[in-house]
Amino acid sequence: MDVQNSLAQLRAKRGLGAAQLATEIGVSRQTIYAIEAGSYVPNTTVSLKLARILETTVEEIFQLEPEVRGTEETADAALLGDLESIMPGQPLRLCSVNEHLVAISPEPGRWGLPPTDAFFLSAIPGGKRSANAKVQIFGNGWKNPARILIAGCDPSASILESALQRQGCELVIAYENSSSALELLHEGLVHIAGTHLVNKVTGKTDLLPITKLFPRNSVAVISYAIWQEGLVVLQGNPKRIAGITDIARKDVRITNREPGAGCRRLLDDLMQQHGISVSQVKGYDRVTLGHLPAARLVQSGEVDCCISTQAGARALGLDFIPLAQKPYHLVIRRKQLELPAVQALIETLGRASFRREVEACIGYDMHTAGDRLI
Repeated sequence: MDVQNSLAQLRAKRGLGAAQLATEIGVSRQTIYAIEAGSYVPNTTVSLKLARILETTVEEIFQLEPEVRGTEETADAALLGDLESIMPGQPLRLCSVNEHLVAISPEPGRWGLPPTDAFFLSAIPGGKRSANAKVQIFGNGWKNPARILIAGCDPSASILESALQRQGCELVIAYENSSSALELLHEGLVHIAGTHLVNKVTGKTDLLPITKLFPRNSVAVISYAIWQEGLVVLQGNPKRIAGITDIARKDVRITNREPGAGCRRLLDDLMQQHGISVSQVKGYDRVTLGHLPAARLVQSGEVDCCISTQAGARALGLDFIPLAQKPYHLVIRRKQLELPAVQALIETLGRASFRREVEACIGYDMHTAGDRLI
């Protein structure tokens, strides 16, 4: 028997903020979010206090929902990523976003299988982006209202995922480049998009793609981190790569990022500034999706360097040559700012303990994390 609740709706109806309600009840704000998300069922005392303050009954706040049996089912889903590379039987994570069932193929762990909500069955010929795959679903975990989906390229998203999990919220991560993440947010297929696109003239956050895609005042932009982008090389830097001009050397092989990626834009801008042609760079046309996958090619010796963030180098014990400092921001539709899991995420960004953890693990500058830009 699952316990459902209407706390968020009742609180909003009475104009009570989570912090205000928590103070009156005598619990933490995170407890209120956990109750609303359905990940925590309060004891009798807290339940009665909630009913008294909200001027309602416990039964109106909490309801029992009979357990659904025989939950294996097939459904149409929006599968993110490269549909052609997904094989039948491949595990998927699911998330409900704006009434869309969205599926992603999680990256397997080095020693174990990833969490699974469903398996890929087949592509839907001629299907729309919002329903392009048929999947077989197992269980109801994906229906958790405290589960949200973020698209972006930041490797530290897993740290944020762990921090939210401790608060009873789930963060599903779709690793996409900045441009793709914004497109997915525009299509209503993710809750949050991460971007590190900057204006090459001013060096500040490039809000142009955001203002072009979204109506005025429809999204919020939250600061996450300031990070270093540059060249990842083998430990000890055996090729003695010192800067961008060295990628034109005949003895240097690189792997590039896909068009639309922030690091790809940085590489192209720097090549143009230094008069380096595409034909001079071995591996310019070799595309690798993601910061860590690109850094792993350097680690394996397949290439001599790649354009990535310092996080990619640090995670794999590689050396790093900084070329630019860039901000990384989260873009959220304003109508979804009231989701308990989104509120918990934003509050987590502002916590000193979370900022210290990210700074210690991968060296980001987190002093602006949680600040709202627009």
